[in-house]
Amino acid sequence: MDDAAELRYYEEEDTPGMKTFKGATTGLVAGTLWGAIIATWHDVPRVERNVALPGLIRTLKMMGNHGVTFAAIGGVYIGVEQLVQNYRMKRDFVNGAVGGFVAGASILGYKGYLTSPPPNNILSTEIGRSISTALSAGAALAVTSGIIDSLGATTRTDNGKEYYPYTTKKRVAAE
Repeated sequence: MDDAAELRYYEEEDTPGMKTFKGATTGLVAGTLWGAIIATWHDVPRVERNVALPGLIRTLKMMGNHGVTFAAIGGVYIGVEQLVQNYRMKRDFVNGAVGGFVAGASILGYKGYLTSPPPNNILSTEIGRSISTALSAGAALAVTSGIIDSLGATTRTDNGKEYYPYTTKKRVAAE
């Protein structure tokens, strides 16, 4: 086996459900942070009579919108990837590409845009919920995932250290 396949073989053994949960949770955190960043780029709405703290409310809405969208993308992507992997009994770039297509088509294609549309933006309402948008978003995520997986890109770096599993059993003293 080559090094990349060997590393994948020895990866931690999480259940598909746990991997899906981790993907959704990571997406929620990343999307919430991204929503906070995006909210700082927009103008603060003017103060209205019956609305307390309009800037905070708008920021929290944007954070929630982005958080839920990213969580859905992460959960659907990892869930479908795991389903395809268990069905095909193979671990290759095709699984991620299928997961990317389904996540892109179902979440981004349905939503139509990733950020909240500015008021009076006619284009943003025309983009969402169409077959062409779903196919485009699905294809974009599938190609991106396929390229990243096929090139072997990973966030883990080999620093030369070896980590051994440990046990809670007491060692027998050598005499």
